[in-house]
Amino acid sequence: MQKVEIRYLKAADKQFWFCLDKHLPEKEFENKLHTKRAYVLLLSDKPIGLLRYNLFWDNTPFCTMLIIDEEYRGKGYGKQLMTYWEKDMKEQGYGMLLTSTQVDERSSAFLSKAGL
Repeated sequence: MQKVEIRYLKAADKQFWFCLDKHLPEKEFENKLHTKRAYVLLLSDKPIGLLRYNLFWDNTPFCTMLIIDEEYRGKGYGKQLMTYWEKDMKEQGYGMLLTSTQVDERSSAFLSKAGL
C-alpha cells in the first residue's frame, strides 16, 4: 500500500508546484511558503497534489486552489487533502471555511460528492 503524506509547502516543492498551479505568481509562492498557507500531498514521497488558501475578510480561510495530478484524480486524494485542511483550520481556531468553483468545472462535482 502506498503511503499518503500531507504537509506544508516547502521551498523544494517549487518546480512541482508550478507544474500543477499555473495561476500563482512566483512572489505569492514565497508568501504561501512563509505563511504556511499551502499544502502538498505526497504519495510514497512523490508529490501529486496541492492546496492553497487565503484569508477571506482577513478572518475566514478560503481555498483558492486544490488540484491533484491528472493521473491520480478520482482516487480520493482530493478529499483527503480537503479533509486535512479542514482539520488543520479547525485546530487553528477557525469555525468556517469557504470554497468556490465555476458551476461547469469538474471541481464543482468533486465538492458536491465530498459533501461540501
